[in-house]
Amino acid sequence: MTAPTAAVRDRVLALSSAELPAYVYDLAALRAHAAAVRAALPGCVELHYAAKANPEPEILAALAPYVDGYEVSSGGELVHVGAAVPDHPLAFGGPGKTPDEIAAALERGVARFHVESAHELRVLAELAGRAAPDTPVAVLLRVNLPPAEGALTGSSLTMGGRPTPFGLDPSDAGAAVRLLTDGTHPHLELRGIHAHLASGLHAPELLAVAGSVVTWAVELAARHRVRLAEVNVGGGMTVDYADPRRRFDWTAYGAGLARLAAAHPDLTLRIEPGRALTAYCGWYATEVLDVKHSHGEEFAVVRGGTHHLRTPATKGHDQPCSVLPVESWPHPWPRPSARGDRLTLAGQLCTPKDVLARNVPARGLRAGDRVAFGLAGAYAWNISHHEFLMHPRPGFHFLGAGLPEASPLEDGGRPADRTAGGAPAGEAQAGRAAR
Repeated sequence: MTAPTAAVRDRVLALSSAELPAYVYDLAALRAHAAAVRAALPGCVELHYAAKANPEPEILAALAPYVDGYEVSSGGELVHVGAAVPDHPLAFGGPGKTPDEIAAALERGVARFHVESAHELRVLAELAGRAAPDTPVAVLLRVNLPPAEGALTGSSLTMGGRPTPFGLDPSDAGAAVRLLTDGTHPHLELRGIHAHLASGLHAPELLAVAGSVVTWAVELAARHRVRLAEVNVGGGMTVDYADPRRRFDWTAYGAGLARLAAAHPDLTLRIEPGRALTAYCGWYATEVLDVKHSHGEEFAVVRGGTHHLRTPATKGHDQPCSVLPVESWPHPWPRPSARGDRLTLAGQLCTPKDVLARNVPARGLRAGDRVAFGLAGAYAWNISHHEFLMHPRPGFHFLGAGLPEASPLEDGGRPADRTAGGAPAGEAQAGRAAR
């Protein structure tokens, strides 16, 4: 889904120019997608949402019925996610946890710590002894494992299988296991292994990675004669920005995980998708300010840009988009329009890198037309450099916030808008700015 849903299209066209750019999220579509993902997975596999992909409170709450918990990677996410979905388990990951963050996580009763180094293990042990002396703190050792041969060839981002700052080197894992099982750190409990090796993989490759992680974990446990209860094989499910119709095969992935779980009935398997859950539910909507010709090419300059939607600049792709024509032109000056069939969509920043999409088929595009960029529900606003040039921040609109689970928006859902303070539209003018 990259073309906007009917509800999103109607909202984008209803917004005034002053209310653009805006992020518009279809929460009914998100719930339907999350329900389908959950249904494709075997019941014995736990699903945690990686909150870093999109931590908007409305997104977190919409996912709550379908996930077993949330993965957070900073003290800020810990507080934010804990407040948004207070009754759900949290797993604390990330390679640079500070003592203050660890202490805060212990105070909040975080369910799992993904420990990334021997130093972090010692810090956690010391702080756990102070904060929770009578309650063992559950630890999953994150290990930078070598993947199955060829499994990471098509990855868009690699976190393991080569020198990186993530996780323990496999040669150090045995020492960490001994520290957790020989009484050295009595306040910590070894629960299992965590390995997130890459992003942007399709189901066959990701299943190969999962199989190699589980095999390695089982062999580690056998060597040290310890029992592991859990293996977290991470996320990494692909979202294809070049061909959005090519979706991750959750059915095949679920079937493969079911076979893997059946082969290891004493292990609980856990996955941590982020982008693949939320990317398809969000659109970045804006309008064309100008159309210009330069050295034989055409450019449309839109409100906003990569300071709001950093994804295309970060990943080096063209963001999928749909043009929504607007017939009215309220100004006395002539309306600029495209002469050719294709053009580049650029933002307002004073840099040639502020490009959202190139070679867009948009014959007849005019100033005042709207553009809705799809796949903007993950790693979009929250990774962008908001303050560069100090343009106004976008509005945020959450459609279908009051609907039953997985109901279509056309059935009359209640839209929710948010302002800088997080208030619903009925309490404050709907959102020029985010937090």
